[in-house]
Amino acid sequence: MITDPWMRLVVAVAIALVVAVAITAVVALSIRLIARRQVWARSLIGRVRIPFRILLLVALLWVAFANYAPDFAGHGAVSHVFLILTIAAAAWLVCSLAIFFEDLWLARFRMDMPDNRVARRIRTQVLIIRRLTVVATVIVALGSILLTFPGAQAAGASLLASAGLVSIVAGLAAQSTLANVFAGMQLAFSDAIRVDDVVIAHKEWGRIEEITLTYVVVHIWDDRRMVLPSTYFTTTPFENWTRRNSELLGSVEFDLDWRAAPARMREELHRILETTDLWDGRVGVLQITDAVGGFVRVRVLVSAGDAGKLFDLRCLVREQLISWLHGSSPQAIPRTRVQLVEAEPEARAGKADMDTAEESALFSGDEAAEVRGGQFTGPINTIPREDL
Repeated sequence: MITDPWMRLVVAVAIALVVAVAITAVVALSIRLIARRQVWARSLIGRVRIPFRILLLVALLWVAFANYAPDFAGHGAVSHVFLILTIAAAAWLVCSLAIFFEDLWLARFRMDMPDNRVARRIRTQVLIIRRLTVVATVIVALGSILLTFPGAQAAGASLLASAGLVSIVAGLAAQSTLANVFAGMQLAFSDAIRVDDVVIAHKEWGRIEEITLTYVVVHIWDDRRMVLPSTYFTTTPFENWTRRNSELLGSVEFDLDWRAAPARMREELHRILETTDLWDGRVGVLQITDAVGGFVRVRVLVSAGDAGKLFDLRCLVREQLISWLHGSSPQAIPRTRVQLVEAEPEARAGKADMDTAEESALFSGDEAAEVRGGQFTGPINTIPREDL
């Protein structure tokens, strides 16, 4: 029987270490055997290996110390430290397990598919749940640690008495922060935006890169990052180009001369679309949408699988059609015409204008025009002029 407190402490630590190593070896061997057939087991090892070992070691050291060194000096303080470390390690393990299960769920939904709307929605919601889980676990762990101190338990009663006033003050002080937190949760579960959605915010085109409880990161097309508060997307109108699906329509417009040949341009458009992988085969239309003044407005409408491909497709169609116009239809290139005529004498022109104005009057000048004008003047014209 060992009577020296220090020697008993050394023996207790040695026993705890041996037991911890043995349990860790058995568990690791079992999971590795499973990992040969299941991919998720490898991810589990990498995610919870360190927190599991720390929790196991701390718990065994605490048990060994309590059983083999009860009369050690400062026994109560050391046990309190072990309790705090056990709570912290357990919280770490819980967070790791939660992240592992969330990653396991996310692996079922692939993001590299053409139509990944469901995957993006699930990813957005799971990421928000992950943050909530981590925050809740940390808060519970901190509360549990504080409750291990005798003074904290006594202070809890006084805090409850003033909870009403404190909640009002805290709510006023953190009004904007709480608004962003609730807005972040609303965005995650209302399906308004999702990770990897293509949006236009503040007149900037980009993708949703990250959604947190307080802010949203937009990855702009030129590799800039725009950080917006979560309340922006709940209070300000914005464009979501992938709300239902990722397929989009885009237009390319030309102002051409009246001698343009739409049929030939349409044939060239179809040839361009059939030679590129950017086009998804849904829409490829060329129409004359306006013909006013000296130009003819030609609009080309094309479709692509996503916003990036659509941008490249529009640029390709615009470039190829411009090259075709220069080579095969130069008469369609827009021109500005000026017609030079000899001006008539002012008097003759003025008289002609007056005669034309009288003949072309709508509500005066002849009997039919007077009748037409009387329909808009009402009963005033029915009163004889000499009676006025």
